[in-house]
Amino acid sequence: MAEQRLYHKVANQILELIDSGVFPPGSRLPGERDLAEKFGVSRVAIREAEIALQAQGRLEIKVGSGAYVLDGSEYTAHGLPKVGPFELTEARALFEAESAALAAPMITDETIAELERLIQVMMGKIDSDMTADEADEEFHLTIAKATNNPAIIYVIGSMWGMRKEASQLQKVYRSVCDKDPSHREDEHQAILDALKNRDSSAARIAMRAHFTRMIEALLVASEEEAYRAVKKKTSESRSRFLLSAQLD
Repeated sequence: MAEQRLYHKVANQILELIDSGVFPPGSRLPGERDLAEKFGVSRVAIREAEIALQAQGRLEIKVGSGAYVLDGSEYTAHGLPKVGPFELTEARALFEAESAALAAPMITDETIAELERLIQVMMGKIDSDMTADEADEEFHLTIAKATNNPAIIYVIGSMWGMRKEASQLQKVYRSVCDKDPSHREDEHQAILDALKNRDSSAARIAMRAHFTRMIEALLVASEEEAYRAVKKKTSESRSRFLLSAQLD
């Protein structure tokens, strides 16, 4: 499992470089050896990452020539739409709040126990092969499954698929989740408490509060990113101006 996560991590790092314009469409990626040195992994991990990106339609591997960046489209290789963090979080708030409300009256004690375990894994309080993000995903999918509604399970699973397939979305969500992990625990515990009480209204409110806080955190993160971008541009302009003045 660790090796599988490694090449996924490398693939996401390569995607970040592609999406940021470091490797634009049509360009050739550096060789396996150079990328292995850059990311501190083996050439096998690079090769597996490139194969995964080829399967997603982001790279074309030409034997004897190398890996070339393909134009992205509005859909992922699995037919899921590419969306921004605000769009996805808004949709998740809508569907998952109602999913929690529907699950509350019928959720079993076994499922409650599993949700309790997943919160412990998420916060690193018990040993597990799962990462915190994997436990977070499983927590939400477990609630969806508790509705016994295949359509709801499919929709919520697809939204998690959108999050996992887009490296930029993962990066944004990770920065928000990691900034203050106490929010993560408190919000998931509030959802669990409502489900324990089989209270549909409280479950809906708790789930919606979780995503409202995430949207607010995303707004702050986007404002900070915009400020850094403006500051960087101003600094570059100042440097060019000073250099020009010295040459004159």
